[in-house]
Amino acid sequence: MVDLAQQMRRHYHDSVELQFREKQGRMPHSGTEIRRAMLEDAYFKAWSALRYSAQEQTWWSVQPQVERNAAQISAEAAAVARRRGPGSLRLDPKLAMPRDVTAMDIHLMPGCFHTEYSPGDVSTAAMYWHGTAVFSAGLKMRHNGGGVARSIAHFLKCSRPDFSPKHLLDIGCSAGNQLLPYLDVYPELIGHGIDVSAPLLRYAHARARSLGYPVHYSQQDARSLDYPDASFDLVVSSFFLHEQSPSTNRKVLREAYRVLRPGGIMVHMELPPTNAVDPYYNFYLDWDAYYNNEPHYASFRKFDLATECAKAGFASDSFFARRIPNWGTVSESEFAESARGERPAPEHGNGASWYIFGAVR
Repeated sequence: MVDLAQQMRRHYHDSVELQFREKQGRMPHSGTEIRRAMLEDAYFKAWSALRYSAQEQTWWSVQPQVERNAAQISAEAAAVARRRGPGSLRLDPKLAMPRDVTAMDIHLMPGCFHTEYSPGDVSTAAMYWHGTAVFSAGLKMRHNGGGVARSIAHFLKCSRPDFSPKHLLDIGCSAGNQLLPYLDVYPELIGHGIDVSAPLLRYAHARARSLGYPVHYSQQDARSLDYPDASFDLVVSSFFLHEQSPSTNRKVLREAYRVLRPGGIMVHMELPPTNAVDPYYNFYLDWDAYYNNEPHYASFRKFDLATECAKAGFASDSFFARRIPNWGTVSESEFAESARGERPAPEHGNGASWYIFGAVR
């Protein structure tokens, strides 16, 4: 699919873009215009059908194995959780699932993130964990080792050497993959992760405890956290906000501000906004909004992030937004130079770099 996507871009420039210019007397101004021009293109139709099928096959490739072993996986996760060790798990069976999660299967994943098929179930989490590993296999710069978290943590270490967080909150932590690397970079850090999905949290807790990480997982809605004011030095998320509605994200940002201590930092890794990439890449990214059950994808990318952070309470001059390299794909010296703003990060695409934004409390 990566190779086909590159070929489709060449096809667009060699054919569709020329036809658009002949008809309109100008180049396309937006991803929306390119999408309209591409909808009837045979290459786009073929690529789009294959991509949709590949997304479904991501889950089909692991679903039978997970279902055959669901009882054993759940039992093993429960056994690990019962061992004495660091961290904790706090579930809320009365928590109402947000409509952003229940209305459809995000990413076409059967059952979405939250469905439980039996008491103590973790099968949804196992399918998510192994399915995303399959999905990332063709992208050399993405891996199942928490590349986003590792990159952000090292970015903070390089760009803010005096920042020494003690308590971290990961919002929408899923199976915890993008939480644990923060504790590798900041060994004194105590991690907290929240999600609405009990299966994901059970899986995350069992994995963290088996690896010896002090992480406290809690089933909560990010719009209304039960932590006291000023509880955390660092609030983060990864690939989370674009799956929520604008009204939800405004509440999430306000809660992040509330639970941060003065001097604390909020950092979100997200999709690049429309004004940060060229029109064709906007068209390419927004495919997920139409065909991958992520209806808020395109609207999130039009969000005025600086304005929304200011509305949430953050000082306007504390806002930051930028690309950072993926940790491990450039040398440590190159990464540090980029983190300090001394050299540009690689262009966005296939995990070569990550778009982050945030603010300081």
